[in-house]
Amino acid sequence: MFRVTLALLAVAWAMTGSAIAQTIHTGDLLEVSVYQDPKLDRRVVVAPDGMIAFPLAGHLKASGRTLQDIEEALKSRLQKNYSEPLNITVSIAAVNSEQEEANKPRVYVTGEVLRPGPYPVLRRTNVVQALSLAGGVGPFAATRRIQIHRRINGADSILLFNYNAYQDGTDPMDTPSLRSGDVVVVPERGLFE
Repeated sequence: MFRVTLALLAVAWAMTGSAIAQTIHTGDLLEVSVYQDPKLDRRVVVAPDGMIAFPLAGHLKASGRTLQDIEEALKSRLQKNYSEPLNITVSIAAVNSEQEEANKPRVYVTGEVLRPGPYPVLRRTNVVQALSLAGGVGPFAATRRIQIHRRINGADSILLFNYNAYQDGTDPMDTPSLRSGDVVVVPERGLFE
């Protein structure tokens, strides 16, 4: 009995996780299939206002909802036009890649690096890895005073990192891990540095 209960809980958890993963966003392309009336089968794009337009159903809110929510909304609006129960399937034909890209966590590397810009941050990405993504430090970089700008509880904080000490192995502190939104600034070396 315990194994059956555990298995049912695992299935429920997996179904909940898949529903969360299928949340619709603006720009997504949805494919709608109505088994009882193939003339209604079509692809619809989620408009910038989060709505879709569908024949006989009008405009429906799609953004922020799951595929199952949209199926149920379409069934309830279309059922009055049919005598038998409707079988409607909604799937994602294409994800809005711009929206998906904008939602990715990223850090920003600027200053004396070879390729400044935004870079995706994965779990446990540290400052040295971010510098590597940016092509490494430039020839005029002040590697002893690299800054990590971070917003903590609404206030800006600056963490300092000594890249020279890291390279020499003399830095007793761990290499700082980065968070989404961090800005790594590699300042230019002074005249007598």
